[in-house]
Amino acid sequence: MRFISPKTDFAFKKIFGSNESKDILISFLNAMIYSGNSIIQDLEIIEPYNPGNVVNLKDSYLDVKAVLADKTNVIIEMQLWNVEAFQKRVIYNLCKTYTNQLKSGQGYSYLNPVIALTITDFKLFSSTEKVINCFYFQEAVEHLPYQEHELKLVFVELPKFTKKLEELETVIDKWIYFIKETSNLEIIPENLREVPQIEKALTIANQASLSVEELEEIQKEEILLEDRRGELSLAKREGIEEGITKGERALLLRQIERRFGEIPADAIASIEALTVQDLERLGEALWDFNTREDLLNWLS
Repeated sequence: MRFISPKTDFAFKKIFGSNESKDILISFLNAMIYSGNSIIQDLEIIEPYNPGNVVNLKDSYLDVKAVLADKTNVIIEMQLWNVEAFQKRVIYNLCKTYTNQLKSGQGYSYLNPVIALTITDFKLFSSTEKVINCFYFQEAVEHLPYQEHELKLVFVELPKFTKKLEELETVIDKWIYFIKETSNLEIIPENLREVPQIEKALTIANQASLSVEELEEIQKEEILLEDRRGELSLAKREGIEEGITKGERALLLRQIERRFGEIPADAIASIEALTVQDLERLGEALWDFNTREDLLNWLS
């Protein structure tokens, strides 16, 4: 068997966001939000997945949205990269979902609670090794909750989950493992079959069960994701190289000033304009200079 990765937008929507996936989503949300307790008994999936959707890399789009039986709204997002202002975007989507419930002229009593569940493929909170973290309004000193059930943020950080297949114990473990490792499986493991909804999710994720059109959509998204990964990697590498270059220039200028004292502004400008290769050449030549004029002649 080969399985599609639930981390992709297409797969996440297909597995958790179709009308046939209601029981899967209920089990998943009970595990991630309610510590495995069967709090959610029923829900409605808003804008269910349709096979003909065009694949686009989402920006602030939500993967899945559902309304629980008690009218609580749950918005779920799978995020692969820690992009700029990501945490602000999570808060924005939470607040937007909350305020958009009111129609013109309606009072605040019509507002229902909203929970934002965000799964990240990167570490977000460096101060804790907890995999799942939950946030809501509370008093700063005595930590008294304020409207505890009205607005809630739940984060699941996949890199912090390190259990192997044979170490899985709870339904929480098994769902997180499903999200993180499905694309690496070759069969449906027995301990995952113990949760019927996970077995069903794996059956949906089996590439053999997908249509030609769905496989083509997956390939398109994988290409887009690989391109984005390459763009971010290049930007990071260039940023590191730029930082190294700035450090080299600063170090070289300090060395020059220690040997020859203050140098003219136009000489500093010339050094700052040097390429990486020329900086290396200057660093090697510096120790052959006896006077400031030797340096200025080299720069000219």
